Amino acid sequence: MAKRCPLAAARLFFGILTLAALATAFIDSVIHTGNSAVNFFSYFTILTNLFVAIVLIVSASNLIRHRDPTEADDILRGSATVSIAIVGLVFGLLLSHLDSGMVPWTNFVLHYLTPVAMVLDWLIQPPKAKLVPRHIWFWVIYPIAYLVYSLLRGAFTNWYPYWFIDPGKSPGGWTGVAVHSAAITIAFLAVSFVLLWLGNSLSRNVV
Repeated sequence: MAKRCPLAAARLFFGILTLAALATAFIDSVIHTGNSAVNFFSYFTILTNLFVAIVLIVSASNLIRHRDPTEADDILRGSATVSIAIVGLVFGLLLSHLDSGMVPWTNFVLHYLTPVAMVLDWLIQPPKAKLVPRHIWFWVIYPIAYLVYSLLRGAFTNWYPYWFIDPGKSPGGWTGVAVHSAAITIAFLAVSFVLLWLGNSLSRNVV
C-alpha cells in the first residue's frame, strides 16, 4: 500500500494537471478567441493529452482500489505513452519555433511536461503483462486513424492542423506530406520498440 500511494498520487496529479491545461487552452482558443471547437479537437496534441489524462486517472484509481492491470490496460497505457512521446518529439523538432497560440503554461504542460511525466511513469512502473512486438500494431491504430482523418477532413475544409501534413505548406506538396508522414511513422515505430523493450526489461516497483 505504501508503494501504491505515491504512484497513484503522481498519476492523479499529472492527469488532473493535464485536464486543467486542456480546459484552459479550450477556453482561451474557443470561448475567448472564437476559434472552431472541431479544429481545436483535431490537433493530435489535444487528443493525445486527453487520452493520457484519462489513462493516468483511471490507472491511479485502479491502484487505489488494488486492481491489477490487465493486458488490455497495459496495451492502452503503452499506446498513450508512445503517442505522447511522439507529441514531445515532433513539437521539439518541427513546431517549437512556431507560436503555438497557447497560454505559456498550458503549452509547457501539454508539449513538454506531460510527455516527460508519462514516459517516466512507464519506466518507473513498467507493464505487468509481457508485451510482444505484435502489440505495437494496437499502438499504431490511433495515429494512423488520426492521419487519415486529418487528410480527409483537410481535403474538404482546406484546414490542416500541422504544416507538415498540409500539401499547400509542406515543401514538395503531397510528396512532402508523404515524406514527413513516413518519417514520423518510422519515429513512432522506433519509440514503440524502445519502450516495449524497456517495459519488458525493467522491474516493477508496485505489485
